[in-house]
Amino acid sequence: MTDLTYVKAEKIILKDSREYNEKWVQDRIFEDPKILGLGNLLPWQKERIQPGAGRLDILLQDINEETRYEIEIQLGSTNESHIIRVLEYWDLEKKRNPNFNHVAVLISEDITGRFLNVIRLFNGVIPLMALQMEAIKIEDRISLFFTKVLDQRSLSIFESEEPSEPTDRAYWEKRGTKKTVGFADELLKIVKTLDPNLELKYNKFYIGLAHEGQPFNFVAFKPQKKAIRLELKLTESEEINEKLDLANLEILQYSTRSGRYLVRLSEEDIENNLDLIKELFTKSYNEFGSDNPD
Repeated sequence: MTDLTYVKAEKIILKDSREYNEKWVQDRIFEDPKILGLGNLLPWQKERIQPGAGRLDILLQDINEETRYEIEIQLGSTNESHIIRVLEYWDLEKKRNPNFNHVAVLISEDITGRFLNVIRLFNGVIPLMALQMEAIKIEDRISLFFTKVLDQRSLSIFESEEPSEPTDRAYWEKRGTKKTVGFADELLKIVKTLDPNLELKYNKFYIGLAHEGQPFNFVAFKPQKKAIRLELKLTESEEINEKLDLANLEILQYSTRSGRYLVRLSEEDIENNLDLIKELFTKSYNEFGSDNPD
């Protein structure tokens, strides 16, 4: 076995450093967003001007062109203004580009217990993440490490956007694509095997179901740019979790508040799992179909 040479590491407090400042951190993240550990993200813009509200440190976008991340960096400890800024920038970007999902990301060297409790008040209402940053120096080199101390909550569309407003198919073809709205048509074919009178009902924040004009949302859909988000009203169980896992279907979350599975489906997912989707739709319809959620 080869002996490894021990090298002493030194923790650097960036706020107190003369060599490394916030712009240096900003540049490192923008050069390689993967260091945040948030997936395959693309750098979009630094110092993005916010009308009447300063500049957003970094805007990142996921490779599927569905989600944007509003990044706010602070050296040292989190404070009130830092939290307010990231929420304000998130809100402005969400209004500026409503066709994307948006996540506010707070980065700080020290996220104290007090402010973590404050942040948690927003989590569940606003998709908000908190990352604690640490700079480590080894000899003449320095690395940045990011630890997720608060993850976003992927809200159910029935929790996050109320009340629902009627819209039309063209609205969703613009917000998603014609192809992903077509995924809803394919899933409706399965729904109609349970009740041929069910039709798609286009709302501002989701595509639901209607029976003779009345909401009947035991399942609902949210077309995105590359896939469709399915909301399936079912009691959570290990059996269902295992079936979804074996089918390699991505569970975004189980929402205990609304009693719904949030599942991301691609075209391939739908084609390869028609029997499973029908089985779960049938189970949902039998358990909750008569309980009109709207």
